[in-house]
Amino acid sequence: MHELSIAVSMVEAVCEEAERNGAERVSAVYLKLGALSGVVRDALAFSFDVAAAGTLLEGASLEIEDVPVVVFCPRCRAEQPLPDRLDLRCPACGMPTPDVRQGRELEITAIEIHS
Repeated sequence: MHELSIAVSMVEAVCEEAERNGAERVSAVYLKLGALSGVVRDALAFSFDVAAAGTLLEGASLEIEDVPVVVFCPRCRAEQPLPDRLDLRCPACGMPTPDVRQGRELEITAIEIHS
């Protein structure tokens, strides 16, 4: 379960940032999680609680925004959201489209801190 190592890294990074800003605790961490990130949402949420224990993040909520896969189709000349993340073909014309524009994210976008 690599989600635990990801959660530990997230907690460490957030703790460093919170401490730089004089925080006494962190109440929420906001994360974008792409469908192609290779991370299991529920496993990450569980691992986050384990990794946060005994830190400034203990008891903080992990707010996950699911990011769908979006590809660029050279035939349609447009970005298209994929209904099936494993089928990298344009849903409009059926052309294979390996140009993934969105969906690989694993990114902390914000934290709520309290001083």
